[in-house]
Amino acid sequence: MKKYLFSLKMLAFAVCMIAFMPACTDLEEEIFSQVTADNFFQTEDELISALGAAYTAMYGYANGGFGATQEVSSDELTVPTRGPDWGDGGHWVRLHQHLWTAEDPEINGSYSFLFGGVSACNRLIFQFEELGNPLTDPFIGELKALRAIYYMWLLDQYGNVPIVTDFADSDPNPPTKSRAEVYQFVESELLDNLDKVSEAVDGTTYGRINRMAVQMALAKLYMNSEVYIGQAKWQQAAAACDAIMNSGNYSMEADYFANFNLDNAGSTETILAIPYDAVFAGGFNLVMRTLSYINQQTYSLAAQPWNGWCAMEDFYNSYEDGDLRKGVPNTEEGPSNVRGNFLVGPQWDISGKVRLTDAGTLASGVDPDGEPFTIRAEINELFPEAWREAGARVTKWEFEIGGQSNMNNDYQIWRYTDVLLMKAEALWRQDPGSAEALELVNMVRDRAAATPFTELTADNLLAERGRELFMENHRRTDLIRFGKFNDAWWEKPASEECKNLFPIPKSQTDANPNLVQNPCY
Repeated sequence: MKKYLFSLKMLAFAVCMIAFMPACTDLEEEIFSQVTADNFFQTEDELISALGAAYTAMYGYANGGFGATQEVSSDELTVPTRGPDWGDGGHWVRLHQHLWTAEDPEINGSYSFLFGGVSACNRLIFQFEELGNPLTDPFIGELKALRAIYYMWLLDQYGNVPIVTDFADSDPNPPTKSRAEVYQFVESELLDNLDKVSEAVDGTTYGRINRMAVQMALAKLYMNSEVYIGQAKWQQAAAACDAIMNSGNYSMEADYFANFNLDNAGSTETILAIPYDAVFAGGFNLVMRTLSYINQQTYSLAAQPWNGWCAMEDFYNSYEDGDLRKGVPNTEEGPSNVRGNFLVGPQWDISGKVRLTDAGTLASGVDPDGEPFTIRAEINELFPEAWREAGARVTKWEFEIGGQSNMNNDYQIWRYTDVLLMKAEALWRQDPGSAEALELVNMVRDRAAATPFTELTADNLLAERGRELFMENHRRTDLIRFGKFNDAWWEKPASEECKNLFPIPKSQTDANPNLVQNPCY
């Protein structure tokens, strides 16, 4: 499944090597060939190769910036300050407590990541349109749909942003458009290009926008319409989900963790994924962000992890014991060897026979029980001296034995189980007693061996979305839709409703006087 995008990564690597290869002594270059419209962009394979730039722009999706703003601002994940580690000027604490500023790096990182994707799409659309080659038509539709998805995420996080579609003659200081205008643009671009993108759901479209991915984007847009424009569109959301469910292209994996294995490209749930690669497509480094230093010995990792990101204790405890997604903690007798979303309990080396200790050599935080290293779900405090053992670590994605800092697992932006839960919610919003909605949610719980619900409520529906889609970058958006994002939770006071939008980064408003800052900032 990764073959197509692997070739794009190799092409990009080769281009970079050629561009930066130093000359010897003669600075007058002899040009043997040039890439021009006359000798490139002439075949479908060449067009696909060029298309890769719009997708490599997406490699930042799973980590800092977008991923951090979606997860660390939520009730799922936190990044405690462990003594001298993870202080970082206090921006992780501010992100947790909804006290962020327009100068915080994760806020700026997400904005730059999303507009970087928009810019890559605009450049390629311009180049393809200039060719006047009929072969480019489906690729232009694909790029416009992808650009609309980047804009949907901007709509969600920042609300009022410029709409830039012209690469060659774009205004250097584009004006802010209202959230309603951005919504209308996203919807029209998705609908206009729905029939222009490929219908194929196979290796040729893996990691790319096809018709099902556009339907998923429409479902996401309509699910949150009431937040974005004050108009509920539950029927439209359900219809988009139906288009995916009735297509016959997807099914739930029998094993939840098949979606997150090292070799997960064949998952029957994947609607849109980023095919990460440790060498050629880096950017997914959860293994570094979440594991303790000491866990380098657990997985024989090539680099020492950073002992940072962990699950909130209340969120960890929201899984009932026996829920297969939760997993089973290690014990003093040895590792549990039961896969789960979390790593908790005494830590062991790769053999599973040697109990790991830190022997007082690690600088991060304090250790409440001395040398034995025991990861605990409890987090004693957010800052400044969180225990270095505090917080269940995220092991939802399989960590490779002997792995690198960057992971090889593909990251599913959208998967089929989310469609089932969205369809259930859309039905429930229209009829809280919907038997079909209850059945759909219980399908998800049955796979996890969790106790079936007897009825659906706002609380258990939101909680189930959290348990199933943990760390998949949906939680902040879900909390806002359910009216819970501004609630108080551990080490976070109740926040103002205006915090539902992030500030436009100060670096952007300083550079462009036509940008309008969001309320609250």
